[in-house]
Amino acid sequence: MARFHRAWLIAAVTFLVLLTSAAFRSSVGVLVVPLEDEFGWSRSVTSIAVAVNLILYGLTAPFAAALMGRFGVRNIAAGALTLIAIGTGLTTVMTDPWHLVILWGVIVGLGVGATALIFGSLVVNRWFDKRRGLMLGVMGAAWATGQLVFLPLIANVIEATGWRTVSWGIAIAALALIPIIWFVLVDRPSDVGLLPYGADPNNPPAEEHNTEGSAATAAKATIRTLVEVARHRTFWILAGTFFICGWTTNGIVSTHFIPAAHDEGMHATAAAGLLAVVGIFDLIGTLGSGWLTDRFDPRKLLAIYYGFRSLALFALPAILGPSVEPPILVIMVVFGLDWVATVPPTAILCTRAFGREKGTIVFGWVFAAHMIGAAAAATTSGVLRDVTGDYLLAWLLAGLLALGACAASLTLPRSLRSATSDQTGPQSPTPVKD
Repeated sequence: MARFHRAWLIAAVTFLVLLTSAAFRSSVGVLVVPLEDEFGWSRSVTSIAVAVNLILYGLTAPFAAALMGRFGVRNIAAGALTLIAIGTGLTTVMTDPWHLVILWGVIVGLGVGATALIFGSLVVNRWFDKRRGLMLGVMGAAWATGQLVFLPLIANVIEATGWRTVSWGIAIAALALIPIIWFVLVDRPSDVGLLPYGADPNNPPAEEHNTEGSAATAAKATIRTLVEVARHRTFWILAGTFFICGWTTNGIVSTHFIPAAHDEGMHATAAAGLLAVVGIFDLIGTLGSGWLTDRFDPRKLLAIYYGFRSLALFALPAILGPSVEPPILVIMVVFGLDWVATVPPTAILCTRAFGREKGTIVFGWVFAAHMIGAAAAATTSGVLRDVTGDYLLAWLLAGLLALGACAASLTLPRSLRSATSDQTGPQSPTPVKD
């Protein structure tokens, strides 16, 4: 009987943290209207806090990767959950708009940014040699599904007991995760005398240790990595396509689907239920994408995913109406299967192009582009709606961008198509040639 590898326990805890952290971040979308009703704040005021949260959510990722490399995954993750608990807990006593910006925009934004996809990518790269694509899919599914499937529950709790119950619930849940992280997570397999799952005992990977220096040194290393990889076309293609991924998911769908459905006469509860459908099928799509990434050319997978997403975005304005009909359900299933199916191939391509340790920081910067794209789409789509009176141009623009990402994915270097590139790992001091 095969011995149970600790990598699976580490992965389970990481999955739990990603799932709940994503739910913490997305809950603000349901809190906006109750906050406006109680305090009399305008949509532009609350939108500032959401925008700050999204931007810091993305920009925190590469620095979090470097800090985890310096101070350890467990320490940084526990600190991030503490920030989430402080930020959400204190919102229950806020009185001014700037309190929301500081508490939810800055403090919670930093906390959820440090426990986002980059956290899962780092854990998978360190603990798995085999099934890496599948496990990246698992982590991507946790991150994306957590953002959507809890929304109906959160909305019902707010309606029954008020928004402060949700804030306190998030704070308590974040604190409850800290001891689980502290006693289960280990930075690297070598720390407990193990090899990564699937590693060849006769050809083990080079032993790695945390970097040395201060937090400022780690931050400088993160920026230095960006400067180095910015010279390579591969980085810009990955960052650009993931920018579009953020635009076409978190930016327009997560932020504007419910308002767009409302414009068509659909009840908010029904629209939230459709987003929950996206979350459920995302779990299937992202896991499937991880499995496919282990077996097929990730460049072509990205092209397929973005191509199908563009078709769904082009079709959406034609079928979105006041009621839930079969065509809109089909589109939401397509969105779900394709939601962050882009994560496993994008993360794998970062590792193949730039090495295992550096690739994690590079993916952090690529993820930052994702969230900047989301923030840009949230703003642009809202402006287009105000100017034209509907979301038609916003959906068409998103569809065109997804089509562009489809084409751009196929221009990535052919040398990245093979899994043999994964073996470059930390021994590769330079990226593959563009």
